[in-house]
Amino acid sequence: MLVLSRRVGERLLIGDDIVITVIEVRSDGVRIGIDAPREISVNRAEVIEAVTAANVEATTADEGAVDALRRLRSPGKPPAAPRPPTAS
Repeated sequence: MLVLSRRVGERLLIGDDIVITVIEVRSDGVRIGIDAPREISVNRAEVIEAVTAANVEATTADEGAVDALRRLRSPGKPPAAPRPPTAS
């Protein structure tokens, strides 16, 4: 990781087409501006982490949901024995 000191108004160049400008420095944080081509995705890490965690949680089905799906798939038959959870 490269660590640099910058003052308000100073810029960093990444490659030929990404410019990061220090906009404001406050006691509780730093505001930066990012100028990058539209095809480059710029996201806050905590947002990506929250979305990833929500997606993982959404794909995890509890046994009640699995049993309900089994009953819908084969009405009149008793549900099959639950499978042991797999390691992920």
